[in-house]
Amino acid sequence: MTATIALVDDDRNILTSVTIALEAEGFRVRTYPDGQKAWEALATKPADLAVLDVKMPRMDGMELLKKLREVTDMPVIFLTSKDEEIDQVLGLRMGADDYIGKPFSQRLLIERIRSLLRRSEMRATPVAAAPAENPSDEVMVRGRLTLDPLRHRVLWNGHDVTLTVTEFMILQTLAQHPGHVKSRDQLMDAAYSDDVYVDDRTIDSHIKRLRRKFRQADDEFDGIETLYGVGYRFKES
Repeated sequence: MTATIALVDDDRNILTSVTIALEAEGFRVRTYPDGQKAWEALATKPADLAVLDVKMPRMDGMELLKKLREVTDMPVIFLTSKDEEIDQVLGLRMGADDYIGKPFSQRLLIERIRSLLRRSEMRATPVAAAPAENPSDEVMVRGRLTLDPLRHRVLWNGHDVTLTVTEFMILQTLAQHPGHVKSRDQLMDAAYSDDVYVDDRTIDSHIKRLRRKFRQADDEFDGIETLYGVGYRFKES
């Protein structure tokens, strides 16, 4: 299935040139010149992945991301000014999966898009799927938690919990070895590519969102424990 990319930027030159490059690679592209128009469309019909500029009229990329995270877990890449590190940090804390500084290489953007799409496994997988090719693809059951990487599906007590790609990677890393402590650095390495820098508070923000989502399914959820000054661990059953 051909992936659909939502491209949101108020620079029409970027919309045109990136659209041409993505379509040449086989993607479908939906373009929006500002955050408000993107929100009106994506709130009811999400794409497979969104590329958002930060500085836009009517609704900027930060506000758009915040609203999108209330209704969809689709992967998001931020386009930021190269010297504005604060935008990159805030975007990742708010739930973006990656960022690229302007000016950027279209080839780099395409590779980042492909990488995120591979990680997200957003396309439907048949129920009678072939056996997993490696252990990280196998369905993982930890007490009341079920993780299915090939379907990007998470269950708690049989209830679906919708996670972003980054949240899923963090949870999978924690759940692989219940009771074992994972430092923030280890969680960063698991959730982000080598050329994406995040700080400790970014991981803390993801953990906070994970807990909030699980408590929507179970208000007594306590499966992720904090060891202050050390890191986090998934609670042993």
